[in-house]
Amino acid sequence: MADKRSIFQEVGSDEKLAAAGTGNLTKAGDGARGTVALWLWGLVVLIVVMIVVGGLTRLTDSGLSIIEWDPVMGAIPPLGASAWDAAFAAYQTTTEFKEQNFDMTLDQFKVIFWWEWGHRQLGRFIGLYWAVGLAVLFIRGMVPKSRQVALIAIGPFIGLQGLIGWLMVRSGLQALDVKSYWLMAHLGAAFALLAFVAWYAMILGRQEADLLQARRNRAPRMWQLATVLGAVLFVQILLGALVAGIDAGQQFVDWPLMAGGVLPPDMFGLSPWWRNFFENAGTVQFMHRMTAYGLFAFGIYVGMKAAKSPFKRTRGAFGTVGLLLIIQMIIGILTVLYAAPLQLAILHQFIGVVLWLATVRARFMAGYPSGDAIRGN
Repeated sequence: MADKRSIFQEVGSDEKLAAAGTGNLTKAGDGARGTVALWLWGLVVLIVVMIVVGGLTRLTDSGLSIIEWDPVMGAIPPLGASAWDAAFAAYQTTTEFKEQNFDMTLDQFKVIFWWEWGHRQLGRFIGLYWAVGLAVLFIRGMVPKSRQVALIAIGPFIGLQGLIGWLMVRSGLQALDVKSYWLMAHLGAAFALLAFVAWYAMILGRQEADLLQARRNRAPRMWQLATVLGAVLFVQILLGALVAGIDAGQQFVDWPLMAGGVLPPDMFGLSPWWRNFFENAGTVQFMHRMTAYGLFAFGIYVGMKAAKSPFKRTRGAFGTVGLLLIIQMIIGILTVLYAAPLQLAILHQFIGVVLWLATVRARFMAGYPSGDAIRGN
């Protein structure tokens, strides 16, 4: 005779009861979320390094040292004297060499070549890291079914970034420099990819049931403010790319004025008028400064609103954003006053990356608050 059941026991098979055990319900079809999240955080680190290396490539004027895009054979650097001579001869056909670097030696060329080559190899490694990692995770059945499309979409996103990078390089082969709007698109795509990967790393760092419960605790107003803050910061990042693209940071090195005035001189001196928003150093730097002031003020306002959140982690996330905004503002001013030396310029960009990630995290914590809703928990 089958064992008697307690009147308090759920009706159903023992297998069903086991499946409904603690945590088992959330694990059905949910893969190994922690492992996938760790893989994504590794990708986040690689993208951050890629952005920094890309910034150094730009600041050292190395981007046009390789004038071809060969996704396969391009991974092999020059292996002998004749190969180096050929690479240097190719670079000598560019306008940048003819008008700016005409006295460059082969040894000097090798320096900028290795920066660009390293930047491209890092891009290849990121694509390989994604492809191999995702394949292994799929084979082992570790990818949550509900997130498969998002994780697959990262690959084409990486490929698009490579394509934009090549179009940017090509835009400068017959000019003195790459077009600033292509640099803006290239950096903007990198930051968008970074946010996308970081977001899903945070999503997969928690169970679906936990996320569902957290979403019920979402404060819609705080979520909206965080979204707007992220959008304004993204615009500021794009403007920063324009500043870097035309070396506007090395001009108008006074603050808070510009060339002694509130407005820079000749803000609309280029024709047609719309070119001033991309190619006029004074106009571009003015937009970058004004957006920075607006971002700073709005960020402080959002931080004050977030300070009233009952969730400690949410308050902490927005507090971090506020602190980084202050640091970034100070570094930005110093970068202007010292005419954007390489060390300050790359630090300014790196803090921008950290601020971007912190803002993404703050938005996540606003949308999916965790912890007990008790001030000081």
